[in-house]
Amino acid sequence: MTSLAKGCLKIGIIGAGSWGTTLANLLAEKGMDVSLWVHGDDVYEAIVNRKENAVYLPRITLSKGIHPTQSLEEASHGKDVLVLAVPSHVFRETVSKLKSYVGDSCIILSATKGIENDTLLTMSGILKEILPLPLHDRLVCLSGPSFAREVAERQLTAVTVASRNQKMAEAIQTLFTTPFFRVYTSLDVIGVELGGALKNVIAIGAGISDGLGLGYNARAALITRGIAEISRLGVRLGANPLTFAGLAGIGDLVLTCTADLSRNRTVGLRLGRGMPLSDILADMRMVAEGIATTKSAYDLSQRLTTEMPITEQIYHVLYGNKSPKEAVKELMDRAPKDELERGFFPWRSN
Repeated sequence: MTSLAKGCLKIGIIGAGSWGTTLANLLAEKGMDVSLWVHGDDVYEAIVNRKENAVYLPRITLSKGIHPTQSLEEASHGKDVLVLAVPSHVFRETVSKLKSYVGDSCIILSATKGIENDTLLTMSGILKEILPLPLHDRLVCLSGPSFAREVAERQLTAVTVASRNQKMAEAIQTLFTTPFFRVYTSLDVIGVELGGALKNVIAIGAGISDGLGLGYNARAALITRGIAEISRLGVRLGANPLTFAGLAGIGDLVLTCTADLSRNRTVGLRLGRGMPLSDILADMRMVAEGIATTKSAYDLSQRLTTEMPITEQIYHVLYGNKSPKEAVKELMDRAPKDELERGFFPWRSN
C-alpha cells in the first residue's frame, strides 16, 4: 500500500450523513480526491453550491477535494477504497445495488453500526452474503467513540478498525490517521461490530434513566451492567472479551451514554420524560440506530438464551408499550446475583 503515501488512491464514500461526510472531509483534507454518494437532493445541492452539508453537518466548510455525486456507479466503480456509511436499515439494499461496480482489489470499510433485524447479521455478515468471495478477505469495520461533529472540528479522537486480514486493517489505519484522528487495529471483527451496535441500545437506557431523574449513580450502574451484557452476548458469538474493555466497547459506550450529542441517549431522555416514541421519531431526521438494534439484540439474546436484562427492558419500552418507570422497577427487583458470573470468566470455578 505504498500508494497511500502518494495520495493517489481512488476513494468512494457511500452515504452523506454526518459520519460519511465527516470521513470524506477527513480524507479530502489529506489531499485525496473523494467521491461522495449523496441520496437526498437538498444535501447534494448544498454540498455542490455551498460546500456545506447543511442538513447533517451544518457550519462545517467542506474540502474542495470532495466530489458529490448521486450516482452509485460513479461513487463505487474502480475505487481502491470504498467506505460504507449508510444507515443499517438500508445497508443491504445499498450494497446489493453497488456490488457490480466493485473490483476484486477494493478494500471495503464499513462505518455503519447496527445489526440487521431479519437476519440478525452484523454489517460484515451482510457484506459476506452479498459480495463475491475474493472480497471477503478485504473487509474492514470501523468503530469507537467518535461523534462526527467533533471529528469534523478536528477534536482529538481515537477509533478502532478491525479486519480478519491484518494488512487490510493496517492499510485503513494508515489511510485515516491524522494528528487529531488516531486509529488502532484489531482482528476481532465481531467484537468491534457488536460493541459499536449494542452500545446504542444501552445509550437509550441511559437516556431513560436521566429523563426519569434517577441520578449519576444509576447512570454509572447502567453503563457498567450494560457493558457486562454486551460482553456476555459478544463472547457467545465468538468475540474476545478484552475488546469490550477497549475503544469499541466501554469507550464508545461511555461516550454515547453521557454526551448530549448522542441521538440514542436523546431518544431515551425524551422517553423518560414521557414523550411518545412516535413523536420522538417524527421530530428526528437523523437515524437513532439503537431503536432498530434493540429489536435485533433482544432477538439474538432469545435465540442464544443469553441473559440481557437491560436490553430486554428497553425492548419492552420501545416495542411493548411498557412504561420506563415499570422497566426500571423490574430491573431493580431482579434476584440478587454475583457480579462476575460463574462460567463466563475462565478463572472462576463453577
